[in-house]
Amino acid sequence: MADYSEAASPSNNLRMAYKTDIVIIGAGQAGLSSAYHLQKSGLKAGSNFLLLDKSPNAGGAWQYRWPSLTLSTVNRIHDLPGMSFSDVLEPEISEVKASVAVPQYYAAYEKKFQLPVYRPVNVSVVCERNDRFRIETDRETFTARGIINATGTWETPVIPHYTGAELFKGQQLHTRDYQTAEVFSGKHIIIVGGGISALQLLDEISQVTTTTWVTRTEPQFRETPFTEEDGRAAVAIVEDRVRRGLVPGSVVSVTGIPLTPALRAARERGALNRLPMFSEITETGIRWADGTEKRADVILWCTGFRSSLDHLAPLQIREANGGIVMGGRLATQVMKDPRIHLVGYGPSASTIGANRAGAAAAKELSAYLNLS
Repeated sequence: MADYSEAASPSNNLRMAYKTDIVIIGAGQAGLSSAYHLQKSGLKAGSNFLLLDKSPNAGGAWQYRWPSLTLSTVNRIHDLPGMSFSDVLEPEISEVKASVAVPQYYAAYEKKFQLPVYRPVNVSVVCERNDRFRIETDRETFTARGIINATGTWETPVIPHYTGAELFKGQQLHTRDYQTAEVFSGKHIIIVGGGISALQLLDEISQVTTTTWVTRTEPQFRETPFTEEDGRAAVAIVEDRVRRGLVPGSVVSVTGIPLTPALRAARERGALNRLPMFSEITETGIRWADGTEKRADVILWCTGFRSSLDHLAPLQIREANGGIVMGGRLATQVMKDPRIHLVGYGPSASTIGANRAGAAAAKELSAYLNLS
C-alpha cells in the first residue's frame, strides 16, 4: 500500500497527483465490498486501487446514527464478503449501539484484508483529464482510469421547501440531526415522512412528548413478514427505473412498512394517527389548505436523502430529468461512461444490495480496463 501521509498539504503550493488504476470513493459497505472483490481478483492495493473516505474513522454513515439505534432495532445489518459480523462481535450483544458495533466491524474488516483506505479526505470534484479521471480533494489530488463511487446518501439530506419555512420560530431538524427523544420533552413535535426512519423516531419521541405525524401519501403497513421474494421484487422495480434513466424511487413505496411490535404499541397509544401533508408553515407551526392550524415547537423532517453525487457533476452523467442511465449486470455501470460505476445507488442502496453491487462493479470495471 502506498503511503500518502507525507503528501502535499492544502497549504503547500506543490500539488502532486497520485496515479492508480481505480479509485473507490467512500468506505462504507459498498466501498469495502468493491475493494474486497478487486483485491480477490488479483489487483494490488495502492498501485491498482485505493479508497478515499471522508469520515475520520471506519464505519461509513453508521458512525453518525442516533444512539438509540441498536443492533436489535436496526432494520438489518448484512455481513461484508469474506468476514461475518459474528467474527468480530458476539451475536447476543443486541443492545449495543449500531453507531459503535458497525464501525468496530468495518475497522476489523479493513485491517484483516489490509484495504488501502485513506482518510479523512473529502473529494471535492472529479473531472476528466487526458483520458483519465482527476480526483481533487481537500488534501491530495489523484488520477485514475476508473471510478467506483460509493458515497451513499447520508451527506445529502432532503428537506422539501414549504411556504413560510423561513418564518417558523421553532426548530427545524432532519433525521441526520436526531440524537435522543428526551431533548424534546414538553414540546410538540411535527414529524414529517412515511419511511422506516420516520416511524422509528415517531415511536421513540411519542413516548416522551406529544407528536403530530404527517405524510404526503397514506402509509402502507404490512402485517406479514418481509420475505426474500418481496426484496427481489422491490429491487427489480428500482433497477428497472435506473436502467431507464429515471430517479430511483423509494423502496418503502414498494415494500410497505413492516408492522413491528413496537409500531403496534405506538398505534395502540394513538401515535400512528397520520394526517395529510400541510400546505404551509407559520411562525408558530403548520397550516393545512382548509385553514386548520397546529402549533409546533419542532418540525422534524424525516424526508430522506438523495445520492451524494455532486462531486461527479463535471462528468455530466445525469439526464435532463436528474436520473442516470445505468447498465451492467446489476445496474452499477454508468452508460454515458462505462469507466464509472455507482454502488449504493438505486437497486444497490441497501447493505445486501451493496455487497452484490460491489462484486459486479469490481468485476466489470477491472475487465473493461483490461486489469484482469
